[in-house]
Amino acid sequence: MQAMKRHRLFTGTVTIAAVSAFVLAGCAGPTAGSGTSPGAVPTEGGKISVWFPGTDPTEIALVTKKIVPNFEKATGAQVSVTYVDWSNISTKLNAAFAAGTAPDVFGHGPAAVADFVTNKRVEPLTNYIQQLSEKDRSDMSSALQGGQVNGVQYLVPLSMQGSLIMYNAADFTAAGLDPNKPPTTWEGVRAAAKQLTKRDASGAITRSGLLLPSQPIGRQQTFAALLLSNGGTQLNKEQTAAAFDSQQGVAALDYFTSLFNGPDAVSAGLGANYINTPTAQQPIVLGTASMEFQTPNGMQQIVAANPKMDLRVMMPPKFEGADKGYAMGGAGPGLMINADSKHKALAWKFIQYMIAPDTSVEYTQGIGAVPPRSSAAETSYVKNSPILKAFVKAAPQFVPNPNVPGWVQIRDTMDKFLEQALNKKMSSKDALTQAAAAVDKILKANG
Repeated sequence: MQAMKRHRLFTGTVTIAAVSAFVLAGCAGPTAGSGTSPGAVPTEGGKISVWFPGTDPTEIALVTKKIVPNFEKATGAQVSVTYVDWSNISTKLNAAFAAGTAPDVFGHGPAAVADFVTNKRVEPLTNYIQQLSEKDRSDMSSALQGGQVNGVQYLVPLSMQGSLIMYNAADFTAAGLDPNKPPTTWEGVRAAAKQLTKRDASGAITRSGLLLPSQPIGRQQTFAALLLSNGGTQLNKEQTAAAFDSQQGVAALDYFTSLFNGPDAVSAGLGANYINTPTAQQPIVLGTASMEFQTPNGMQQIVAANPKMDLRVMMPPKFEGADKGYAMGGAGPGLMINADSKHKALAWKFIQYMIAPDTSVEYTQGIGAVPPRSSAAETSYVKNSPILKAFVKAAPQFVPNPNVPGWVQIRDTMDKFLEQALNKKMSSKDALTQAAAAVDKILKANG
């Protein structure tokens, strides 16, 4: 999620009239208010309001000065664009819904979707998505699942997100490891980390062999990635009860805890938020870590600032005996349609324009994000970046947190018990058992 740097509201309205009408291929969508049946989309005229989350000036300029004007020129529509700081978007949306002034289209992160659905604030988009070609649906399949609640599409992602392991090839070579053959299992990662770890005379770690996020929220995502890669799940199939308090969950949390504790520890700085430190202070840049979980944006910034370092990306490892490795991620922030909008056909047309192949690449390249389409692997934007190539390749192995009502509360509850286990104040089994009981209560309270 984009950093919340400024608490302000940015509004820009672009009203360029079209001199000719333009119809997007397959742009027909359900009629306003129905959410079920196809209907005609206006090819000229109409007005909609759109709220985007974040206040990144690069994104604001790209959307308001280029993408939206191009959409308006093509359709004859008028689009009022508002950018709202991430920390204020939910509060402002709730106030707007209460006042009946909410936008026709609004953006948010996938974690918020289920609560909007529960409160009947968003329009189902499954039938709109079905109007797309099979090729389009397949192209975006890895991203689309992150915008679904109970199998129904509500959010259309504009980008992908997640974390993979970045490693220093020179450190691998110096430690007698082959940087061209990185580990494919978490056990192998642990063994490599042990060889890469350095200590001072007192035994204190001076270079972590491996760093995984262990700060608030980050530790829940790390645990989830380890759990999934060990064949476990966070919730049961019906998403009505916790399922992380399993044998796979205990083993995953034991693994996580062992990285920071005991004589064979390979990680220093338990609880430190290295992910959000400036590029020049990143552990892998300072030489205080040889492998670290990182986001695509973080990796790109690190590589751009340190072009002489041989930094590479590892595919999601699995645990021995598991079928496949996974990483937390998937759908990034995306767009939803207000259930009360009187302009749903045009609202969908705008979303469809945003996810069209050319616009999607233009948007993600402009903000330095991972494209939501697998076909983007063939674009120069991805081909010219080993990091983006790795993330696009790994896209099928990214799994989002469950889209259930109250997820933010569930995540924060899990986080508190994970902290207890990581600090050896509670065993992994006890921490997960107690966390599961608390999570079940939250799930029950939210229906």
